Parts: sequence; C-alpha cells; structure tokens
Amino acid sequence: MLTACLRMLKVLAIIPARGGSKGIPRKNLVAYRGEPLIVHSIKHALAASSITRTIVSTDDAEIADVARRAGAEVPFMRPQELAEDHVLDLPVFAHVLDELQARENYLPDLVVHLRPTTPHRLSHWIDDAVAALSAEPRADSLRSVSLVDQHPYRMFTIGEDGMLAPIMAHVHPMPYLLRRQELPPVYYYNCVLDVTRPRTIREQQSMTGQRILPFQLPAEEVIDIDRPIDLRLAEFLFGDRG
Repeated sequence: MLTACLRMLKVLAIIPARGGSKGIPRKNLVAYRGEPLIVHSIKHALAASSITRTIVSTDDAEIADVARRAGAEVPFMRPQELAEDHVLDLPVFAHVLDELQARENYLPDLVVHLRPTTPHRLSHWIDDAVAALSAEPRADSLRSVSLVDQHPYRMFTIGEDGMLAPIMAHVHPMPYLLRRQELPPVYYYNCVLDVTRPRTIREQQSMTGQRILPFQLPAEEVIDIDRPIDLRLAEFLFGDRG
C-alpha cells in the first residue's frame, strides 16, 4: 500500500517504442502470450499503484494505435530524428518532458522508464522502486540490477602476444583462481525498470546522474527480448505465470 506522501507524487511512466528494430523486425508489436509485446509493459504501468500517468513515445502510427487501445497515452509523436538506431534514451526522454511542459505545463516528480522488451515485470516492483528512490534524496536515479552469472573475475581478453589477460588483474594478481565464495558480489543492469528525477535528465543531461540507487531483482525473474530465441525463452519461463 502506498503511503500518503507517495500518493501525492506525480509519477510518469514512459515506454519508448520506435517502429524500427534489427534483431526482430517490428519487435514492439511481436506477439507474446497473445498480445503485442508493448501491451505487456503498458499493463504493468497501469497496474502499478504509484504510476499516475503512462505515455508511449513512438514514431510509428501502428504502435501508437495499439498503445492507445491498451490504455496508454500517445499525446504526440516522436520526431523521426529521435527514432534512428543510434539515438540514445536521453534525447527521447528530454523530448517527452519538454513537450509535456510546453503543451500542458506538466512536470512529473519522478519518471519511470519501462522498456517494452521486458514482458515479465511485476507491478509491485515498480511501486517498490518508486518508493525506494523517493525515500533516498541523495540518489539521482534508480536502476534494477541482478547478480551476474559469469563473474568478471573469471573473464579475459586476449593480448597482442596471443595469451589470456585477466580483465580484473588490477584488483587481484590472479582473480580467476579465487574460490566462488571469495568472489565479491557483482551486478549487471537487467533493463527491467529505471526510475529517475526530471532534474537528472535536464540539469545533468543524463538518464542516471552520478548517484544510482540499486534495485535488486533475482536473475531468474529477468528476461530482455533482443533476439528471436529470447521470445521463446520468455514463453518457456513465464508464459503460464500471468
């Protein structure tokens, strides 16, 4: 249950979904459990008690139509120059915030980034993440992370001499010989959700800022759709879980 303080916050969920994609053509509209992939993230946002507004940023008319029918807002289209392969998240999110302020004088307290490529996401994760960042004023943003399976202490590059060079040799002379229980916890960014402050985007020109609060999720609960095989894995792992 949200506290009274959290209920007063304006929390904007932004789901970026451009029309183009390389790994899976028209990826955001590919069917997963009988619905377009993007619809699942829209449902996650609408089911989260902390989210007060859900907007899809897209350049694609079909995605916009699907998003509106699923319950999200698409108050304006994304410019084509912000829908190219090389465009990062920052200018896309800055565009949404700028347009909302110019058109409606609307500025949220927090922004939640939900990628449509993450079809398994529990709504209470969103609420817990919003509450965590709201309670930590020192943090510029929050990112969901999971423990790595392949530890960097056991990773190498191949040097010019053709020999293996441990990438963590600057920390330990032979990091690959450490026992598993001696390896320090290391986390990877799992793409499930981010929460950031509008001032981080605008003043720091960054999606994360310098101080990032971790939001830990179990690795077995995480899937990010990038390749066709990821869709099959998601169906296998989460297809019967609702």
